[in-house]
Amino acid sequence: MPRLTGFTSWLAARWVVAAAFMAGALLALVPVLHAAFALPLLLIFLHSPGYMIHQVEEHTGDRFRRFANSIVFGGREGLTVLNVLVINVGAVWGLNLAALYAAAFVGPGYGLIAPYAMLVNALTHLGAAARLKRYNPGLVTSLVLFLPLSLVTLTVIGRDPGTTLAQHGWGLAGALILHALIIASVALRLRRLPG
Repeated sequence: MPRLTGFTSWLAARWVVAAAFMAGALLALVPVLHAAFALPLLLIFLHSPGYMIHQVEEHTGDRFRRFANSIVFGGREGLTVLNVLVINVGAVWGLNLAALYAAAFVGPGYGLIAPYAMLVNALTHLGAAARLKRYNPGLVTSLVLFLPLSLVTLTVIGRDPGTTLAQHGWGLAGALILHALIIASVALRLRRLPG
């Protein structure tokens, strides 16, 4: 695998620390936003710092990538540093920002991909823990943060009279497609590796 260079290398070495600081900064805004935002929008907003806190548990010291490659993929590099960076900074942060904008400017039901993605991620961590009978990086925040936040958000937005079953369907489908693409990418990479 080619080594990361330039900005990508710089970002890969710092994004987890940046996530911790950004989560703190975003959470410091919550009292102000609570006064300005309706509850559904505030809950969608909380998915960004919630994911960042999860990412600190999951990726500090490259824990998740090393765990997945060692335990799940049998010592093969199914996840690269670049994969982790693209998934977490590009896809996750981008998805949560897009969901917030959709919820704010179109309607809360259009931001449902954020809680569904969080719920699918939490269930993935719980499923891995049950299957492997051990801790995996990200498990604690999946239990204490992801499950409650995603379920409360789905409940609150689900009660909004403008939210449709189709919006729930699209949100869940988007979350499942995102996770399926990640799995397919890893599977394709593993298939290309020797051994």
